[in-house]
Amino acid sequence: MSDQYTTQEEPFAPDAQHAEGEAVKPGGESFCGVAAAVAVIGDAWTLLLVRDLADEPRRFTALQASTGISPRVLTDRLHKMMDEGLVTRHIYAEIPPRVEYALTPKGRDAVAVVAALRDYGERWLRP
Repeated sequence: MSDQYTTQEEPFAPDAQHAEGEAVKPGGESFCGVAAAVAVIGDAWTLLLVRDLADEPRRFTALQASTGISPRVLTDRLHKMMDEGLVTRHIYAEIPPRVEYALTPKGRDAVAVVAALRDYGERWLRP
């Protein structure tokens, strides 16, 4: 085998450090749209939540049931998605209180990414 195939690269680590103490940027030294998008929506749970919120707002329990995600992880992902501006949380003044999550325009744009992943999975990964 030639040397180009025997070089071992470091595994991807978003918080890796250069020798001088600089953080290594995923995607290289300059801005990379792919790396930036993966940092926001690249988590499998986040992609499934985008999928499930694509058509309509959903309640926490509906999201949990459709994805199989644990309540703790679902809470964490929804908070991260709200912090990133992908999802809004609406609390209705009802008894008992009703809370729904919905995609923002930024979150709606991620639906195309989920659709592309679905198409790829259906074409190349279906058993």
